[in-house]
Amino acid sequence: MTPTVIVTPAQLDAAEIELGGDRHHHLFRVRRVSAGDPLRLVDGAGRARSGTVVKVTRRRAVVTVGDPVPSNEPLHHVEVLVGALRRERASWLVEKATELGAGAVRFIASERSPRRFGTGTFERLRRVARGAVEQCGRARVPELSGVHPWADVPGLVAAVEALWLLDPSATTSLESAATASAVFIGPEGGWSAAERDALRELGCQPARLGDRVLRVETAAVAALARLLAG
Repeated sequence: MTPTVIVTPAQLDAAEIELGGDRHHHLFRVRRVSAGDPLRLVDGAGRARSGTVVKVTRRRAVVTVGDPVPSNEPLHHVEVLVGALRRERASWLVEKATELGAGAVRFIASERSPRRFGTGTFERLRRVARGAVEQCGRARVPELSGVHPWADVPGLVAAVEALWLLDPSATTSLESAATASAVFIGPEGGWSAAERDALRELGCQPARLGDRVLRVETAAVAALARLLAG
């Protein structure tokens, strides 16, 4: 698979760019990319171009920027809104959600998940998302936000076409039926009764994934796979 590299929008529009630092080490020392090899250059916002390595030195590599190539982005835009998790589980969720094609992952502070993330945690999550983009070959880094207070929830989904609420007791199965959708996944123990009522008032349709109760991050991956499959 052609290696994917995130560059700035200005670099993507240039005729030729240089790569150095950690990126140089990873590509040309670890992955053994060499002069003449192709690269896939993306700006993290959905654009992608071909690239060709033309020169490699000990500290720098020169890459020519070629024509636009497919973005490898899904047809549907799906956002995940999830009760705030412990840092390591949030990291795993962000990585897998990015690989699957999530448009956004938003963490919500709920009655049963009142966690807050420090600045360092979100910086780490963004690095995880960028690494996952380069690993899987997509062109967009999903938006990461939170931890949002409950009062922010209506505004977060105001422009989303279809809203889903994962609920093991629901009779409807989760399915892809919209260009843009969002799925709410509760924390361990689920949303409180008041929170479930508020989400239904927003227009969330309860849906189930199956007979088993899944961990939060597992449910997020399963829901994304279902919604992005259509």
